Amino acid sequence: MSIRIVVAPDKFKGSLSARIAAQAMAAGFRRVYPHAVFDLVPVADGGDGTAQTLADNLAGQLVECPVTGPDGKPLKATFALLSNGRVAVVELAQASGLALVPLGHNDPLTATTYGTGQLIAAATAAGAQRIILAIGGSATTDAGSGALAALGAAFTDADGKPLPPGGAALARLASIDTSELGRRLQGVAIEIASDVKNPLCGPNGAAAVYGPQKGASPADVRTLDAALRRFADVAAETTGVDVRDVPGAGAAGGVGGGFLALAHAVLRPGAQLVLEMLDFDRHLEGASLVLTGEGKIDRQTSSGKAPQAVAAAAKRRRIPVLALAGSIDCPPHELEECGIVSAASIVPGPMTVEDAMARAAELLEAAAERLARTLTIRLG
Repeated sequence: MSIRIVVAPDKFKGSLSARIAAQAMAAGFRRVYPHAVFDLVPVADGGDGTAQTLADNLAGQLVECPVTGPDGKPLKATFALLSNGRVAVVELAQASGLALVPLGHNDPLTATTYGTGQLIAAATAAGAQRIILAIGGSATTDAGSGALAALGAAFTDADGKPLPPGGAALARLASIDTSELGRRLQGVAIEIASDVKNPLCGPNGAAAVYGPQKGASPADVRTLDAALRRFADVAAETTGVDVRDVPGAGAAGGVGGGFLALAHAVLRPGAQLVLEMLDFDRHLEGASLVLTGEGKIDRQTSSGKAPQAVAAAAKRRRIPVLALAGSIDCPPHELEECGIVSAASIVPGPMTVEDAMARAAELLEAAAERLARTLTIRLG
């Protein structure tokens, strides 16, 4: 009877896509177990790369369209269409991500999610009725108002004038008209893939916790937090939904809260949502071993990242899980609690980060072979 090995890594950020990582891991193991059956199931956690990973797994297609970036400049972004176009995967990072703005040049007060709304609009125009919105890596703190405006919502001040882009302008918000938004999203379900638990406002809110990494000064944080509070007040008056303290409402600079309040969206744990879409439990049937990994395995891994979700699913079936990563910064007992029997770094000795990332595929394949040769688990 052949050994079945499920290979389910996330991306190695900055160096390998999840698909390439899975291929490298399988190639290394295959040298030791040439007769094993390898089931490659690259995974994601709702962050950047989710659309590509789901498209790779589910025979989807990537669609490119012009959008407005977080700084107001035009750019090209993509989304994935799955299930004959009925499902779309939209990554906020593609259109409104911090990585789209030159380092140190993001304006946290005016950065907008408008382009993300344009991607959603393009997906619905293509026939998608279910939108998976992956919201990691944002440059913005506008409560998703830019994206919602692109979808038809109107945000106006006390004089009835439209607000300019960005989170700071929400301090002048007087009314929200969602009639056109409701019309455009009729029959469309939006699921937000995120593991962030922060509320919209306050010391643990979107501005206070994530604003500084987007370039916000202490004064900017205070401005943005007050603006988000104003948004929450007006949104509650408009829809009756108060998202100020909802866990996850602060995700992506308040995109979670904005879409919960105005677009009837639901928040879903990102990695679990991806595994559900991949029907991952079916891949585990008859498996002897699961291999997973990502760029860095640390204490955050146990907080809902993809390797943890993979390991949890395998643990329920009593299938051992081994992990490979660029670096390991997690005590063995915490790995074991996640369901990971053992984890190893792919870096065999001293080298620069730049060199390790440039050689990531080669290092990962070699590390997988070493792991296979030292494996003490009886596979069959």
